[in-house]
Amino acid sequence: MASERPSTPPPQPTSIHPPGSPFTPEQVKRIEINRLKAKALRDQREAEVGRQSGATSLNRSDSSNLAAGQKRANSAISTSNVPATLRDGRSKDPAKNGGFRPLDDIQPARNFTKYVEYDFSKMTDTKGGFLTAEDDPHNKALYAPNAEEKPAHMTLKEWERHQLLRSLRDRKEGPFEPGLSVMKKEENKVCRECQSLEIDWKWEDIFKCAICNPCKDKFPDKYSLLTKTEAREDYLLTDPELKDEELLPHLERPNPHKATFHNMMLFLRYQVEEYAFGKKWGSAEALDEEFARREKDKKRRKEDKFKSKLQELKKKTRVDAYRRGKQAGGGGGGFGDEIGGGGKHTHTWGRAVENDEGIGIKTCVDCGMDVEELDF
Repeated sequence: MASERPSTPPPQPTSIHPPGSPFTPEQVKRIEINRLKAKALRDQREAEVGRQSGATSLNRSDSSNLAAGQKRANSAISTSNVPATLRDGRSKDPAKNGGFRPLDDIQPARNFTKYVEYDFSKMTDTKGGFLTAEDDPHNKALYAPNAEEKPAHMTLKEWERHQLLRSLRDRKEGPFEPGLSVMKKEENKVCRECQSLEIDWKWEDIFKCAICNPCKDKFPDKYSLLTKTEAREDYLLTDPELKDEELLPHLERPNPHKATFHNMMLFLRYQVEEYAFGKKWGSAEALDEEFARREKDKKRRKEDKFKSKLQELKKKTRVDAYRRGKQAGGGGGGFGDEIGGGGKHTHTWGRAVENDEGIGIKTCVDCGMDVEELDF
């Protein structure tokens, strides 16, 4: 007879309540009354907490006390009573200042209440500090507008047009070019070379020279521009002479090396030559003689300086040699004295001996000094 496989018996259903007599109607009524009382006490406690805090929706500890699925009271989530310590970025009055502005009602923190914010666009550099009109209302220099900065009432397009008109006015071009009169031809200014009417009015205003642009390129030896350094070094002019606009008018241009450097001073070549050759030095030959004399003096001063330095070096070398002789125990002596005696040393040269390079060398018999001997 085949053996049967053992199996686990199914679980027997168990009752939730222990076996006993069921609740009487009085007991069920008492349980329901106690449950309603507990619920009423809990609702009363939650209402009191909501009235005290005023913003239990922002407090995580209060929301964590609620049971799962429990709805909060309206007073608990009301934002009518906001505490003073709450910093909200939203404006309290959206209709104020033309709409919703979240940064208007934000107050600075306690550590930054003494911070003062300045508007540097309204300040003026007085070379003694940045001041505003509010700091010194009686100083008219603070109210002077800066010509290089765009005014606040102008748009970018208007400012560009204003700069273009100003540049045309400075160059006297376009609508600002002086008109030519047909009735008064004798008053019209013409080019001094080709008698043309199309002259450079800026040069005529600054240099008082009526010249047209083609003639500038045609005669560069007369109408080219010289820098201040070239006029000072080539024509031996001084700074006071170059700064005198009545004597030598100049044209200013931005420095090409760096924008923060001083503007270049450009001089007209023929005006510089007329003053240097005619008034200061007399002629071009006299200017060349003066230039040669200055170069000679410069060379002489350089040689004198070299000789003085060499003499100081010789003195220092002699003093060091004398000091070393004293420290070695010798009596010392003067330069060129005989080594063993008190008189002057005279060399006694031996026969010339050729070395490996074929140069004759003589040796002093007394002091052992070697000299080279060359035969021409």
